[in-house]
Amino acid sequence: MSNNEQSINHEASNQETSNQYDLIIFGATSFVGQILTTYMIEHLGTNGDISWAIAARSASKLSELRDSYGDSASQLPMIIADSQDEGSLQAMCNQTRVIISTVGPYALYGELLLKTCAETGTDYTDLTGEAQWIKQMQDKYQQTAKDSGARIVNSCGFDSIPSDMGVFKMQQQANQQFGHPMPHAKLRVKAIKGGASGGTVASMIEALKAAKADPKVRRQMGNPYILCGKDHQYQQKAASVKGPMFDKDFNAWIAPFIMEAINSRIVLHSNALMDMAYGKDFTYDEGVLTGKGLKGRLAAITSTAGFGALGLGLYITPIRKVLEKFVLPAPGEGPSPEAQLKGFFDVRVYGADNQGNNLSVKVTGDRDPGYGSTAKMLAQAGLCLAMDIKKEDCAGGFLTPSTAMGDALIKRLEDHAGLTFTVLEK
Repeated sequence: MSNNEQSINHEASNQETSNQYDLIIFGATSFVGQILTTYMIEHLGTNGDISWAIAARSASKLSELRDSYGDSASQLPMIIADSQDEGSLQAMCNQTRVIISTVGPYALYGELLLKTCAETGTDYTDLTGEAQWIKQMQDKYQQTAKDSGARIVNSCGFDSIPSDMGVFKMQQQANQQFGHPMPHAKLRVKAIKGGASGGTVASMIEALKAAKADPKVRRQMGNPYILCGKDHQYQQKAASVKGPMFDKDFNAWIAPFIMEAINSRIVLHSNALMDMAYGKDFTYDEGVLTGKGLKGRLAAITSTAGFGALGLGLYITPIRKVLEKFVLPAPGEGPSPEAQLKGFFDVRVYGADNQGNNLSVKVTGDRDPGYGSTAKMLAQAGLCLAMDIKKEDCAGGFLTPSTAMGDALIKRLEDHAGLTFTVLEK
């Protein structure tokens, strides 16, 4: 063990029960973790009122990351913790109020940390898009988290903050404007620019492997109410955009949106957690706008075919191995900093009732959605839990961004994360 590693472990052991940090970024040396750390340094610095630390299993990589920022980050605390070492995870959790985890695929590496947070009462956020894993964790640790007061808030990146908070904002406006929520809601992607990362691809592959190996998992992944529990009160069966469709409300053709598989589950879970505040007949779906007329229809057909071909290719082992080797980005790879800066997204959340009323909320982000923007969303979600949401105001358990943080998170996202939530005039 190097002297540097010894000093870091000594530092961690001395702070084991001090709970001195407001939050810790676990997986700081990962692709998203590095973007997140950079944002935190730029946004907060390392000597301000908010105390935070970076954590990973490799002391040398942590030191290299911290050194890359020069003198401005020389005092940034570092903690050694391994996703497979429960003792190191417990020591880390005992030092902080909130853990932000970027270590995925979560189905492979996420359970032990989430378990430790649930047991120690440590609040937790991540950026998982693995609904079947969240369900498994709910089944195992929901009561533990409730008992300890740990707020477990998954999916705090592009999946699924724009969807969940966009619907939350739309329903607030509906109640204010019409006196009731909108029973029918949908999200349409108007414009988006951003690259894929190896971590996201790896998570998709693990989910497909699990579905292929276990019929129960396969059924769970197809269940839109997977996170709502067996006793959910939904009275109308949810539908999804499975192919090219014409959307009369947007006067345009649409195609399936790859993130709908997690986003819709989170939105439906939010409604269930809020005692069906959006209504027992609430429905929600997502799609990508492809344009009007014949050109829009052809684009929707092409997009749907490409979406299906990718899913099939990843499902069939020999094809998947070829794609992994020659086409898809490897874990640790992703869009360049320049590409992240040039990225953006513009989605529209539309709500309608049965009396002919409707309204729309425009949600935008100013960075690559999956990485540059996701890092800022994830950071602000962690900070919101740590600084804005008191334990006595929000009980422990598995929550969603909107049910855990609500208006406080929207304010942070608009003030510090480059997002906008705008009610559109008709």
